Amino acid sequence: MAVIENALYDELNFRLGRLDGIELIAAAAYGPLGGRLALVSSFGTEAAVLLHMVSRVDRDLPVIFLETGMLFPETLAYRDQLIDRLGLRNVQSETPDPVDHAREDPEDELWITNPDACCAFRKVRPLAKALSRVDGWISGLKRHHGGGRAEVMPVERDGRRVKLNPLAFWDRDQILGYFDTHDLPRHPLESQGYASIGCIPCTSRTRPGDDLRSGRWSGRAKTECGIHTMSDGAGI
Repeated sequence: MAVIENALYDELNFRLGRLDGIELIAAAAYGPLGGRLALVSSFGTEAAVLLHMVSRVDRDLPVIFLETGMLFPETLAYRDQLIDRLGLRNVQSETPDPVDHAREDPEDELWITNPDACCAFRKVRPLAKALSRVDGWISGLKRHHGGGRAEVMPVERDGRRVKLNPLAFWDRDQILGYFDTHDLPRHPLESQGYASIGCIPCTSRTRPGDDLRSGRWSGRAKTECGIHTMSDGAGI
């Protein structure tokens, strides 16, 4: 993998920064990042939108899925449903290093005392390893999620590579409209009050009117797992 130089990043930002949705994905996949681009997907409540767009552009484009070992069975079933429905041919499940697991969290209880460390070995480090194979990655970050995501741009510099956020400016109504237009299945836990879904211990139901991500690490100051705040020091 080559480090994205400033000149190339400026070119990508100029060429892609005014695009969104499927147009941004297609321009990146068939342009300077062709063959060196991957989508990172949680297969969560809004994930089907980007997955559907990718399936329309290139069903062989790598889709990185972080199988933390603590996901809801419903998420794994939804992943399999979408893979089949959309004809995705290159979904890559990344798991925590077994040595790290045995050393850092053999009882699977690290999330209680140190959720940041739990996310680091279950998500951040596996993703860093997966992204070492590409020069750009696609994420589902959206401004309407608020918090640290409120200022995301369609094209961003992310350490040594480029990060694309095709839905950066999409609001909730646009997301729901896309589901309806393309008759996409919803995550089975969404109807049970889960607006944003991650690992079982750190995900809770939300109430009507709550922020979409208020059910993640509820009662803690933590708001992100860390994959969107990685730096070169984390192997990215």
